[in-house]
Amino acid sequence: MSRGRHPKSRKSKTTLPACRRRWAAGLNASAFQTAVCNEEGKLNGMPPNRRLGADIICGPFFVCDTTREGNFASLSKSKVAEYSQLFKEIPEFTGQEPELQPGITFIGFEY
Repeated sequence: MSRGRHPKSRKSKTTLPACRRRWAAGLNASAFQTAVCNEEGKLNGMPPNRRLGADIICGPFFVCDTTREGNFASLSKSKVAEYSQLFKEIPEFTGQEPELQPGITFIGFEY
């Protein structure tokens, strides 16, 4: 099974169209600092990259900060160091992890 790569710090435009061009699909930003990934990575068969919470991100992703207006922003040098250390280890995946199966959890509420 394919493995992820070591983290790299990169400069990039922070507009949504620029991010979409770079990451080639819909984006999904999770409640992290902000981890941005291809929202269809699992469906498209992209290789598993890293565990994040109770899920596995498939395909490339990046971590950035956000402004109060919700725009992407650069991480501080200390945050770059922190996340580089956090994602330094490249995990091995067997392909049998249940988190690799695409799925949706529906939660109903009664009014």
